[in-house]
Amino acid sequence: QVHLVESGGGLVQPGGSLRLSCAASGSIFSINVMGWYRQAPGKQRELVADITSGGSTNYADSVKGRFTISRDNGKNTVYLQMNSLKPEDTAVYYCRCLYLGREYWGQGTQVTVSS
Repeated sequence: QVHLVESGGGLVQPGGSLRLSCAASGSIFSINVMGWYRQAPGKQRELVADITSGGSTNYADSVKGRFTISRDNGKNTVYLQMNSLKPEDTAVYYCRCLYLGREYWGQGTQVTVSS
């Protein structure tokens, strides 16, 4: 069983930055894929970015060049550095991981970009 806890969300003005963190706990050895998804009101949940244990990354086109995903394998933690935030980035951000063929989700953290 893997338990994911996100932190770092909040209210930020357009053009600002936030850093999200997600720590995985449980009897885990090595998590293959960790990533971030988001869901805005009235919209489907979508991939923001993910990263493999080897460091390969994948980004949604809408965040390329603005967001950076990274991870600390020793701490089973994934980060999302979000720069140049836009109002359309407003959403609940969820951490997800894939471990031994099962996916796990965090509870979500709200990110609001507004002046």
